[in-house]
Parts: sequence; C-alpha cells; structure tokens
Amino acid sequence: MRLIRDPDNRISSKQARRGEVCALPCRNLSRPGGNLTGISTLNIELHPKRLELLAELVPQARVIALLVNPTGPQTERIIRQAQETARAMRLQLYMLEASTETAIDAAFASLAQLHAGALVSSSDPFFTSRREQLVALAARHAVPAIYQWREFTEAGGLISYGPSLSVAYREVGIYAGRILKGEKPGDLPVQQSVKVEMVVNLNTGRSLGLAVPQSLLARRRCLRVRPVADFMRCMP
Repeated sequence: MRLIRDPDNRISSKQARRGEVCALPCRNLSRPGGNLTGISTLNIELHPKRLELLAELVPQARVIALLVNPTGPQTERIIRQAQETARAMRLQLYMLEASTETAIDAAFASLAQLHAGALVSSSDPFFTSRREQLVALAARHAVPAIYQWREFTEAGGLISYGPSLSVAYREVGIYAGRILKGEKPGDLPVQQSVKVEMVVNLNTGRSLGLAVPQSLLARRRCLRVRPVADFMRCMP
C-alpha cells in the first residue's frame, strides 16, 4: 500500500495489490492524522513460508533457486530472509536476478546448470506483470515454482501463498464507507490485512509428477487452501 499526503494535507491513496513498498508519511499508524489511512497486506514477510511450502511439496529438491529483481527496494530483505530459512532447512539456495524479460529467460535457462529442483518467485511488481511469461517458462523447464498471488496458479502455476486480495479489498470498501458516512480518515488506524491463502493447481502438479502431500492437506484450514476451478477436487 502506498499513501501520499501533500503539503496542503490533501491525500492521494491507493491499495497496491502488486507488492509495493509501504511508505506511510505519518508517525502513528493507530492514529495517522490528517486525511491519511489505509489497508496494508502481508507480503515480504511470507517468503520464508513460501520456501518451506515449496520444500514440503517437492521434498526431493535440495537445491532451490530464488528469483529476485535486483532493482527492487525490498530485495535485500527478501534474500536475507530466504537465506536464513534455507540454512535452517539445510537447503542450497541460488539467487537468480532478473529485471527485464530477457533476463527472466536467462534465469530459467540457468536452472538446469545449477541443478535447481524448484524455484521461488519473489514478491515484486515486475514479476507480477510478467506472470504469463514466468508460468510458461516454469512449464517449459518443468520446474516446480511457488508464487505470490493466486492469479499465478490460475494462469497455470503450481502453487501460490500470499495475501487474500478479496479480503483486503473488502476491508478497503468498509473504510471507504465509513469515511463517506462522515468519519475522519485520520482517526481510522492503518490496518494490516493478515488473511493469507495457499492455492495449488493440481493439473500442473500432475504434469510435473507431483501430488499434494497429506502433510499440507492436513493443515488446509489454517493455511486457507482454496480451490482453483476443479484443480482442488481433493479439497472439501
């Protein structure tokens, strides 16, 4: 989420569904003051969990690649979190950098040489804009990959774990309604939407020779495993 306030205390705000950095020009998120408020979503914090889920879904993969955008403002933090998680899980983690379409192609082409058995696509607006390219390359190179948004799995990606955008948008609508009824934005705390969901495309899993392990299915309620069309027939 990015919220911007100009010197005249007017506000331009938007909810960023594509992993933008939260830049809030206020000192107190519980009472932001002026005309500033909004909804933020969990995102960067979820990279360690994505790595854990991918390793659980593809246990034979002991070498995993992390695709990052070297120009992203949160890239260093993402890498640091992933490296700490990989060390704890005794996984070998390779960083693949890409900030152009050509660089994405090259990153996937290097997977075989690295003997990487799976890939984590980091949260970055550029990668979201190249969703179709990422999913197509993962299929072409037969590499299991985990993504940020459920739109990736709907496009044919294997698995996603990230914020529930429908819940976040609903919360934004509630705030908008309260403001239209007369409440002051500055009196409404900046809230973080903590609802996350895991979505698995079983068709893609079958094409890769994978099956969703029972260890994941047993935790489907707390992980909010959601069906994509008829892909999750094993789910209630």
